[in-house]
Amino acid sequence: MSETMLLDCTLRDGGYVNDWKFGHDNLISIFERLVDANLDIIEIGFLDERRPFDIDRSIMPDTDSVEKIYGKLDRKQAMVVGMIDYGTCGIEQIKPCAESFLDGIRVIFKKHLREPAFAFCKELKEKGYKVFAQLVSVTSYDDDEMMDAIRLANEIRPYALSMVDTYGLMHQNNLLHYFHLMDRHLDREIGLGYHAHNNFQMGYANCIAMLSSRIERRMIVDGSVYGMGKSAGNAPLELVAMYMNNVLGKQYHISQILEAVDANISQFYRPATWGYNMFYYIAASNDCHPEYVAYLMNKRTLSIKSVNEILAKIQDEKKLLYDWEYIEKLYVAYQKNEVNDGEDRKRLQQVLSDRDILLVGPGVTVKTQRERIDRHIADHKPTVISINYVPDGIEPDYIFLSNAKRYVQLATRLSQEKYVLIATSNVTGTNGSAFDYVLNFSTLMDAEARIVDNSLVMLLKALKSAGCTKVTLAGFDGYSGETSNYYNVEMEYDFAKNMAAYLNQYTTAFLESICDDMEVTFLTDSRYRQQPRRDD
Repeated sequence: MSETMLLDCTLRDGGYVNDWKFGHDNLISIFERLVDANLDIIEIGFLDERRPFDIDRSIMPDTDSVEKIYGKLDRKQAMVVGMIDYGTCGIEQIKPCAESFLDGIRVIFKKHLREPAFAFCKELKEKGYKVFAQLVSVTSYDDDEMMDAIRLANEIRPYALSMVDTYGLMHQNNLLHYFHLMDRHLDREIGLGYHAHNNFQMGYANCIAMLSSRIERRMIVDGSVYGMGKSAGNAPLELVAMYMNNVLGKQYHISQILEAVDANISQFYRPATWGYNMFYYIAASNDCHPEYVAYLMNKRTLSIKSVNEILAKIQDEKKLLYDWEYIEKLYVAYQKNEVNDGEDRKRLQQVLSDRDILLVGPGVTVKTQRERIDRHIADHKPTVISINYVPDGIEPDYIFLSNAKRYVQLATRLSQEKYVLIATSNVTGTNGSAFDYVLNFSTLMDAEARIVDNSLVMLLKALKSAGCTKVTLAGFDGYSGETSNYYNVEMEYDFAKNMAAYLNQYTTAFLESICDDMEVTFLTDSRYRQQPRRDD
């Protein structure tokens, strides 16, 4: 039986959707999720000398740029590859493999360029790379042309020769025709690959057809997270991985791929009114009503692992009968994750008591009224605490984390840059050692509120307990039902606009309830209090 390998091309093919601008944190997070998913091969983007280096993009002019983005990351078991569209990146841009983060390079080319392209593949192989020769628009090849491509491949012996169904035209009959032709005539050392596009919704089915074949050579199938890719997209990685786990005995961690869908990819997806949807996938895999999934996902506070763990607690008789109160109780019970936080509270009191505190939130005023914030920091030298994010250009002394999903997105950056982290126990799970202070979620939540885990309210409660009496707020703008409530729209909560009036009223009432114990001043404009802003 052949060796079967799964290759992810999200950061490369998915880049056609967003001009490869995933954002640096997203690039790192997606890569690490794929590594943790135990993927065999990860394609990290295009090498294209026509494009300048941009740390937020997965299209890079040379191999040095790959090192700048991914060089500090642990690839573990994964083979890391990049792609070159033949003619867009010269050999002089490519350092020897021993000096590069890349293990391999995939070269795509049209059939009329196959001779010079294979010669380029040979040069890359001589630099030490595993080379993948990718036959663009494979359905345009007749048998004689395919035999010529096979001849050229046998001369240089690339790591793999791949069928690229550029326009999604393949059904199983023509896929298997090319597949068996290549298998009969290719040198046995050369792997056989398939890259699907989903124009006929055949990508997943064709992957199964190929993987079901019994041949004695390496087989490689491509997928992308949530099918993200050019035009109709690719075979969804999570579905192909599920099949390979169930049928071929692979051990890919599907939950990590779903984390990437939720935390990194969904922001680029513009949902249709029907079609493949992660909510329905999770619901089906947990034998439950999809509204349970939608309810938990729309909170935007849970990792996919946590969503699945909550769904697993639903009693059999409740699974297909949606009950809002029931799932809310499960959510709150799961979030509590009780810990003994007495010592951490004492340590927080020692470092924060009677300090001048500046809390930085993610509202648009962090950008539009930045001068006020910078002036306040320069004049007052406050202790700066940001909530659930790292603000651009403002160095926080502490970061308060109450949102597990946001933590998943930021985990690598937080560990690399060594921020001091204060986390609520719902975020920490079994990884409490990653945080400097851990506080009980149950003592900070408001069980009577419609949103039990308002992050600003929770942090103010923690600060009040730590003996803080003077707090200034920046970037806590309140909510609007009409405009974006965050300077980064990717942070928008789905429920915020529909509940804007309630959230503003609730937070304002809480601020009034603590005014005898804590002086809270707004540095930037806010809907929480209709009062003149503070001028420094």
